Amino acid sequence: MRLGIFAKTFPGTDPAAVLAAVKQAGYETTQFNLACAGLPSMPDVVPVDAVAAIRAAARSSGVSLAALSGTYNMAHPDKAARDDGLRRLGVVIETAAALDIPLVTLCTGSRNAADQWAYHSDNADPSAWSDMAAEMEKALALAGNAGVDLGIEPEQANIVTSAGDAMRLIGDMGSKHLKIVLDPANLFEHATPEEARTIVAAAIDEAAGHIAMAHAKDRFADGRFATSGQGVVDFPDFVARLKGVGFDGALVTHGLPADEAPGVAIFLRRLL
Repeated sequence: MRLGIFAKTFPGTDPAAVLAAVKQAGYETTQFNLACAGLPSMPDVVPVDAVAAIRAAARSSGVSLAALSGTYNMAHPDKAARDDGLRRLGVVIETAAALDIPLVTLCTGSRNAADQWAYHSDNADPSAWSDMAAEMEKALALAGNAGVDLGIEPEQANIVTSAGDAMRLIGDMGSKHLKIVLDPANLFEHATPEEARTIVAAAIDEAAGHIAMAHAKDRFADGRFATSGQGVVDFPDFVARLKGVGFDGALVTHGLPADEAPGVAIFLRRLL
């Protein structure tokens, strides 16, 4: 496994400076966000010089680009908003292909129009799944043409909430380009360490063979997110189980302040 971190953990809009900070903190790969190149995360266009600057920064820093963020609300109640998001996703996918980034990460969305990461009671309505799946089918057509994979992350507030949901969507889509991003802290809201270990273990078993990236975020028992190693997630067990199912991709931490990144790198590298 390769140890990585969200590039947005570090401030700045110069990709060379951001990736140098990633390297200095002890990481070898990153999940990149176009905001780190002075652009919107989901831009209308990515200038050629921006692509060149990102490529040069990766080369000079020695930090590989494991994924590119392409999140928009795929279940937004307004079709016009979904159409706009898909259009921008197409730009992100083209940029990933230009940079030889193998994975674009997605958000399966929420019926909450104000926040794609916030729960809404209509998320469980079959129409929410249907709208999201229609978006995913179009997104996969773009990804297939570009030779890029898409990664969906089970989130409690989104349409896809579990490894089971993710596997259902993969089955529905029938595309080799749809993969899973597995974050143990997003598989539950409140849990004891024992309950969290059981939930995470079951998810890894169910998603085995379809995991393109693992995230390393933690959660306190009361539901608040935490820096890796500070909450109820059993990271030694998590990493061991990922190895056990043959996962050998990037383990990417996020949700932490930049000053905690070096310590987390030491903690996670010991497990790898």
